[in-house]
Amino acid sequence: MRRLAGLLVVPLLLLTAACGNEKGSDSVSATSKDGFPAITAGAKFGEKPTLAKGTGNPPKELKTRVVSQGDGAALKNGDAIQVNYLGQSWDSDKPFDNSFDRKQPFDLTLGAGMVIQGWDKGLVGQKVGSRVQLVIPPDLGYGDQGQGDIKPKATLVFVVDILKATQIPASAKGTEVAQDNIDLPKVGTNTDGKAPKVTIPTKSAPPAKLVSHYVLESKGEVVKDTDSVVVNYVGLLWKDGKEFDSTYKAGKTQTFPLAQVTLKGLKDGLVGKKIGSRVLLVIPPDQGFGDKAQQTIPAKSTLVFAVDLLAKM
Repeated sequence: MRRLAGLLVVPLLLLTAACGNEKGSDSVSATSKDGFPAITAGAKFGEKPTLAKGTGNPPKELKTRVVSQGDGAALKNGDAIQVNYLGQSWDSDKPFDNSFDRKQPFDLTLGAGMVIQGWDKGLVGQKVGSRVQLVIPPDLGYGDQGQGDIKPKATLVFVVDILKATQIPASAKGTEVAQDNIDLPKVGTNTDGKAPKVTIPTKSAPPAKLVSHYVLESKGEVVKDTDSVVVNYVGLLWKDGKEFDSTYKAGKTQTFPLAQVTLKGLKDGLVGKKIGSRVLLVIPPDQGFGDKAQQTIPAKSTLVFAVDLLAKM
């Protein structure tokens, strides 16, 4: 789920420590059907479910069952969605992860590779407000490696409540804001969904304080520090203009829960800005990664981002 080390401190989906065999709420029970492990308690949308063990040999193909049908829009790749979920292995009756206990729904961009393939494939076409059960074979889960408490070659079972979905525009749009400071980078104003060109001044020293300026200013909602925002961005080093990360190259937006973003300059630079806008951020080392190198980012680097704030969850 993480692209750039250090931006987020959040467990990878499905990798939180096992929650134990806790009982769900008393509710409508469901019997096993068509090879799906039974939901033995908490069967209603919004309730924490309890799942029985799978019986017999697990299916070799992805299986999807609509437990209860919602009346919202059908999900498409590229939608920013919010879900609650519980997951366990086919041969276990103990969940390895669930968001219900954390009381914090999970945000992701569908089809963006933020989660295992079984989720990206199994949730497309499902409607907002639905509860869906997924049985995911190893090749669409964690494969031969496993992950954390999940054994290698494990078949996974999930119950997923689809809470909401937002269609994501291709680009920021809005009023162009003058970029007349010759000592700051210039950012392209294209709105075609392609990466904007970022030009860093070669004869200017990097600013000592955080810079957060509109490039395109929309009339959208103001971002709060508790929001999750869907973004496209390109990140460069001030020193040599080298690009170290880009969602455009990956062809996938990213969703940032701002409460969990640890890169101070990134969080502070986006809070207060308007959804739908393009923002230039220049992040000094003390609000970036400081004295610690990160992947291809040297220690004490000033970072430059052009961020399109496409939506919030």
